[in-house]
Amino acid sequence: MKNIAALALISSIALVSCKKETAKITKVDPKTGKTVTIEVPADSVAKVAENPAIKDSAGVITQTFKLEKGKTYPLTTYQRDVKTMTDPQGKSITATSESTDEMNFVVDDIKGNVYEMTLNLVAKRSSQSAQGKTVVVDTKLPLPKEDDLKMIWNVNKALTGNKLQMKMDTKGNVISITGFDAVYTKVGNAVGTLIKDANEKASVVASLKQSFNEKVLKDQFHKNLMIIPKKGVKMGEKWSTSENADPSGSVKVTSNYVLKSLGNGAAEIAVTGGIPKKTEKKAQGPITHSLSSELVQNGTIKFDESTGWITNQNINVKTTQIETISDGKQSQSMKSVSNSSVMVNPSAK
Repeated sequence: MKNIAALALISSIALVSCKKETAKITKVDPKTGKTVTIEVPADSVAKVAENPAIKDSAGVITQTFKLEKGKTYPLTTYQRDVKTMTDPQGKSITATSESTDEMNFVVDDIKGNVYEMTLNLVAKRSSQSAQGKTVVVDTKLPLPKEDDLKMIWNVNKALTGNKLQMKMDTKGNVISITGFDAVYTKVGNAVGTLIKDANEKASVVASLKQSFNEKVLKDQFHKNLMIIPKKGVKMGEKWSTSENADPSGSVKVTSNYVLKSLGNGAAEIAVTGGIPKKTEKKAQGPITHSLSSELVQNGTIKFDESTGWITNQNINVKTTQIETISDGKQSQSMKSVSNSSVMVNPSAK
């Protein structure tokens, strides 16, 4: 009896010691669309700060930032476009283009609820491939031999290696970005080695100022870093934003978001939407010219639960455009299809 009792005691101790701790994760069930809480082994869950930047309070999830002084936070953007043009005879030509902008943020100081940061412009790369030929402009590589690429490389090289100073509060509001004048001067000097005409040189710098300034960067960072609305959202709740797809503002791209899950160190958001199919027709005598276009996007965005910083974005965008000319008896069409991948911190996917 003693031996049996001892064995039973050892068995119960073994069961207790083998029982693993669990952690709970909240997510949207893809089959039902309902919010569910599941238990997973605790050792499979990423360590999360006691008071995380993205947290659930009475069923409402909000996003803030909890960054650390001296830490570096990456923000590398990458886009790959594969465009196929098909002529009326069915012959197709495909071209591929890629672009990468590598930057990071170093938290220099924290004053109250404001982060003082250094924005490092690290590197730029672009490439185009078509009909078996590829051209690359990469600031990490030497100056290209082709004359038409030297200007692009010089401008990009002058842009990289610079530091801007940025202030952002814990709610993701970018207060200020400074240091642009030094960059403009550096680019102007680099362009001056290739362009001797003062007006042409001034035109290049003026063009840069239109695309690289405080307002443009503020807008870019707001789109990348702050996705969850300030009022917060519930798990599985949908919200939408729209932005102009053309200068006139007549065509808008709609982005629909749903918070899919929160837990295991990450908040994951699903993205859908685009531009609904639209057809425009113009007639001149017996000839009718029509143009139809459509844009569809889908993908995911992930944020670090503890810091609120974006860890990865991977969105696929498909654009289809068909141009048709008809005389009522026969018609000819030209089709263009572009498949794009728009990523943030692609190495983290």
